[in-house]
Order: sequence, then structure tokens, then C-alpha cells
Amino acid sequence: MTFSFLAEPRMMRRNFLAALIAGAAAILGGKAQKGRATTGQLGGDAQDSSSTELVEMRQKLRAALPYECVTVAGGDALSEWKRLHDLGQGWPVIIGDDEALDRIAEQYSLDDPAMLPPSAHPSASLPKTAAEIIAAADGVNVPAALRQFWQDEYGDDEEADAMPAEGSWPSSTSNAQPGFTIASDVLTGKAFPRVHILLIPTPHSYEVPAYLRWGNWNACPSPEIHVAALRYWHHRYGAELIGLNGDTINMRASRRPSTKAEALNLARDQFYYCADIVYQGTETLAPLAAGLMDSDWWFFWWD
Repeated sequence: MTFSFLAEPRMMRRNFLAALIAGAAAILGGKAQKGRATTGQLGGDAQDSSSTELVEMRQKLRAALPYECVTVAGGDALSEWKRLHDLGQGWPVIIGDDEALDRIAEQYSLDDPAMLPPSAHPSASLPKTAAEIIAAADGVNVPAALRQFWQDEYGDDEEADAMPAEGSWPSSTSNAQPGFTIASDVLTGKAFPRVHILLIPTPHSYEVPAYLRWGNWNACPSPEIHVAALRYWHHRYGAELIGLNGDTINMRASRRPSTKAEALNLARDQFYYCADIVYQGTETLAPLAAGLMDSDWWFFWWD
């Protein structure tokens, strides 16, 4: 079983800034089509304006990330992560390449009215602080909240996929857990030439989504649910967040489930948390459960 979605890049809500600027440039060029614009539709001045505004916006968003950033070769990402972790000066999280860093920066400021044009968020309020998100996570009851989240996302959709079957236990788990993916190109498997690592001011990896305001788009849980779920799994399995980009989380567990029954329960909870790893990945629960017994790496991806 392969994760076919790894080869299918998609346009998502957190990429809307490029579309917003391109749309504005299209209007400047007098050639907008159904609210969308392509490079071929824009006049030279509009293209230059769009490109300049996009570069400036990306620089502004990166500058708004208040965390130290260390850049290394992709092949050195894990060794550098360990070095930074051992220094004890915050939790290092591997972000990925330049595009991944831009996505993280976009999401961090997505709901910040000070960072976006007024027309993008005419009535936006200030985003929650990390402390507020962590406090809210204290009231999230995991794993019950994960099942409720899945029901809220898919329960009222008549066309949504149903609860997946348990399926057959696989003879091989080589494709059930992709492993550490953040520092490499998912199409070629080659490490990125350069990878960014952010130092988050917390000793707890499960608090990283709060500091990055990560989540709450499409079928991805809110930051509060991420914090609660990751904390729950940290206490039970020693799971730590190692890498995170615009739509993917890589975790590493120090304790694996010891029985098939325990692994299936964990797989079910992970499905509630991130249905796409089954709906668009393993298809049934047993391959995911088997992978959790055979690998320390956990993989989550949201469409």
C-alpha cells in the first residue's frame, strides 16, 4: 500500500496569499478571469508588481516569526536537530525547505489583522497567544475529543467516507509509515539542499502547534486539539514532534504499542485525528497499526 497523495500537490487555504496578490495584479493589468489570474494573463507591469509584492509579503511574514531559525543541509537535519535539542535552549522543530518555511510563516500570521490587507480580514481579531492555546488544550479530553472531531468533520456529510474497516494484518509494513519526510522531496526522496529548523521557546514538543498557531484549516484540527493530542501521545508513547511543514507532521515515539489490539486502538485514534492517512493512505486500520508496531516514526498529513 503506497501513500498516493504524496505525489499530488494541492492548493490549500494557507497558500491564499499568493493567490490574493496574483488576483490584485490581474486587476491592475485589467485581465481577471473568474477571480483568478495566471502569469500569462498579466501585463508586464502587473507581473512585475505581483512578483515584487509577493516577495515583500513573504519577507514580512518570515520576519514576523519570532523564533530563531537555523538553516542546514537537508541531509544534516536530524543530526543538527539532536545538537540543538541537547543544548536545551528550546524545542527544535524541522520545518523543511524555503517553501515550507513560507507556509509556516503564512499560517502563523494568517489571522493577524496587523499583517494582512484589511480587505482580507475586515473584522479579524488578534490571534490567540501560545499561552491561551495551551490553556484551552487543558480542557480537551483526548482520545474522546478526537472521535468527536472526526464526527464533526465528516458526520453530516453524506458523501464522506465511513469509518474504515480494520482490514487484514499486512505481511510487510514498508509503506505503512513513510518515516521522516520533512527534510526531503517526497517525489524523489532526495534531501533538500537547505532545510530550516525553528527553535521554539518551550521544553515540550507537544506545545509547538500553539507557538506556531498551526492548524484549523480544511479537516486539520485546531491548535488546541493538536496540543492535547500530542501531549496525550507523549505521555503514553514518548512521542515527540520532530518535523512539521505546511500540511505534515513527523513524530518519533520512544515506546511502541506492544500488542495488535493496542496498536489498532492507537491507529483508530490517529485516524480520528488525521483521517487522510487512512482515507488517502492505508485504506484500512490494520496496515497503519502494523506500522506503529514496527516503526518509531509517526506520519500525519492533511489534504
